[in-house]
Amino acid sequence: MIQIDRRIFLHFDYILILLIIPIIAISYFLVNELHPTLAHKQLLYYGTGVLAFLFFFLVPIRKLLWMIPFIYWSNVALLVSVYFFGVKKLGARRWLELPFVHFTIQPSEIMKIAFIMMLAYLIYQNPPDEKRGYGLKEFAKFSVYILIPFVLIAKEPDLGSALILLFVGYGVLFIIGVNFRIWLGIFVALAISAPLIYANLHDYQKKRINDFLSEKPSYHVRQSIIAIGSGGLTGQSKEDATQTHLKFLPIAVSDFIFSFYVERFGFWGGVVLITFYALIIIYLMMMVLYMKSNYLIQVVAASLALLIFLYSGVNIAMTLGYAPVVGLPLPLFSHGGTSFITFMILFGILENLLSFRHDTLYDSVKFGEE
Repeated sequence: MIQIDRRIFLHFDYILILLIIPIIAISYFLVNELHPTLAHKQLLYYGTGVLAFLFFFLVPIRKLLWMIPFIYWSNVALLVSVYFFGVKKLGARRWLELPFVHFTIQPSEIMKIAFIMMLAYLIYQNPPDEKRGYGLKEFAKFSVYILIPFVLIAKEPDLGSALILLFVGYGVLFIIGVNFRIWLGIFVALAISAPLIYANLHDYQKKRINDFLSEKPSYHVRQSIIAIGSGGLTGQSKEDATQTHLKFLPIAVSDFIFSFYVERFGFWGGVVLITFYALIIIYLMMMVLYMKSNYLIQVVAASLALLIFLYSGVNIAMTLGYAPVVGLPLPLFSHGGTSFITFMILFGILENLLSFRHDTLYDSVKFGEE
């Protein structure tokens, strides 16, 4: 049987789990209401996510830090292999098909976990100067590890996921500490090169930006805004939520699930959901401030906060017509398994780093017969 030292649960962060559970429960209610078949599939994703959480919670991460560079470069190799062996869907080559089982994986999603852990490993191995932060030499080294997956994923093309990694990578460096002159130089360089960056975008990416900037929103966004407006202050009953149930709202349980949610629960329901996300982000950032001497926890907590902020902010802004329509799901809320399992793995890693703050506690987890 499994024997676990009770001291581990003294360090386990229960508040974080309690903030996540309502988001998952509301999501399942909405998916089940609209597509019971998809809801059963979602339960499978939940079960897989919980198992992944438990696995990464119990694995001795601190004793296996030496493996992180190997995992990172293996994921880079997978991203490169997409160009030669990738499966093309909807005009993008982002997936690899596993031989014999005809099951596809998306290396860019796996890369998010390896990317964050590589950042944590590098910062843990080479902490910043307490007063001046990282200098140009260290910043350039970090940039190599950030830009390699960014370029490979952007060329698939998957600019949304690539930009998420870019913002998370440099966002973590900003939080941990980098000389302010470096940020000033980057800002000036981006301002000068913006026209060139736009000129090299794919046509569909330019169209999304043009649709966003045009006075008349796209069809998807118009239907989303109608659904949100019809929810009023307190929402509509299932029978009266016609925008969703009559299929006017596209992709109602994934990309535009926030519109579906507000149509059912109204403005105040939207405020409640956004509050849960805000509380998770604030709580994670407080963890970053509290764990100043523990760079592994700091980086993973900051990365999770940035991921949730970017995903939820862009998704909600997209449904309101304030951001271009991109395929970024609402964290832990949109239907789908890949994003949910990725977040559960990251939460499992964070809980591991919190609970096993002392290496000796790993020895308290034993598997086998009593």
